[in-house]
Amino acid sequence: MGGAPELDSGDLIEVFKALGNPARLQIMQWLKDPDAHFGAYEPIADRNAVGVCVTHIQAKAGLAQSTVSSYMGTLERAGLVLPTRVGKWTHYRRDERRLAQLAHAVAAII
Repeated sequence: MGGAPELDSGDLIEVFKALGNPARLQIMQWLKDPDAHFGAYEPIADRNAVGVCVTHIQAKAGLAQSTVSSYMGTLERAGLVLPTRVGKWTHYRRDERRLAQLAHAVAAII
């Protein structure tokens, strides 16, 4: 995989746990096309370059800020999203390289 660390079943279990929550799965789906899903929110920075502001994710999800922060931390620890600080705000985007590695690992392992 081009020097990337090999993924094992433990990595996949963490990913499946992270995506096993319907809200986290929905957030990942929204982040796949941020302009389509967050177009109603004025971007603080380029959504495609740095991701979507956590406050916009929170507003769209209709969940408490602490819940969304926890969910995003879970997705980050599972290697599914990348955080970027823009001023005082954290933005998140999908880690497409890691997602491709995970898809390959799933196909190889199961």
